[in-house]
Amino acid sequence: MSSGDNAAAAEAFLRAVHDEIPNAASQFFLEHRLGDGRSSYDLVAEHVLGAGRVLDLGCGDGALLSILAHTGISGLAGIDLSDKHIARARARPELADADLRVGRAQELPFPDDSFDAVVSHMAFMLMADPDQVVAEIARVLHPGGVLVLVVGAPPAPDSGYELFLSLARPYFAQIQVERRMPVVGGRHARTRDGLDSLVTPAGFAPVHWESITFGPAGTAEQVWELAAQGYYETQLLDHSSLNRLRDQFIAAARNRSDATHIPVGERISLAVTRLSG
Repeated sequence: MSSGDNAAAAEAFLRAVHDEIPNAASQFFLEHRLGDGRSSYDLVAEHVLGAGRVLDLGCGDGALLSILAHTGISGLAGIDLSDKHIARARARPELADADLRVGRAQELPFPDDSFDAVVSHMAFMLMADPDQVVAEIARVLHPGGVLVLVVGAPPAPDSGYELFLSLARPYFAQIQVERRMPVVGGRHARTRDGLDSLVTPAGFAPVHWESITFGPAGTAEQVWELAAQGYYETQLLDHSSLNRLRDQFIAAARNRSDATHIPVGERISLAVTRLSG
């Protein structure tokens, strides 16, 4: 499969997954917060306070844009692959004046120097051709403007998510080739050095990087539900394999010393940089 074909297949897969449950991601990140009560959306918003024009790449159902609107930012825009996501975002009263479009981050339908800030929450690392995405961000961002990215990170050591992945990887490897999830994004979009290699050639400063662990602690059954919903590949397992994986995870989790209070161990990384003025 060519890189272009894989990108198209990956985007079709992501669109289908998110169309099926268009508010699943925002619900998770709004419900599961840091110890001080902030959500990961709030962390992004803190870095763009006072900006006049903000673009959200992979804006989903508008959850982050809604928070930005409530901070007083009026010049909001968002783009997403999913028309169902955009429809939900447009239904939010606080986003009535936002410029919300279905489209690709590799081909942004906005003029040069349109925004003071560009943000992306758990979407950039899934995008094909990240060099082109960064080039487009630099094009539409005003010199001196800020770029804020939240990307996925490996789960915390000795957490429920780490246990889940250790058990799930053999099941994921057995998925029939024709049913496997297309390759989405790349590892270099999930690390500090990788992001620097993407953004600095486009005129951005090296990123400020922060790793954050959040998510609740719970029983084996509660952590299973979160983990099973949190990884795309579980949706590709047949019913029998999914049940076997669940039984294996529950048994292993119940044998832990913290079996009634297992840390989920969801981790993200927050990267912030500015375009040279």
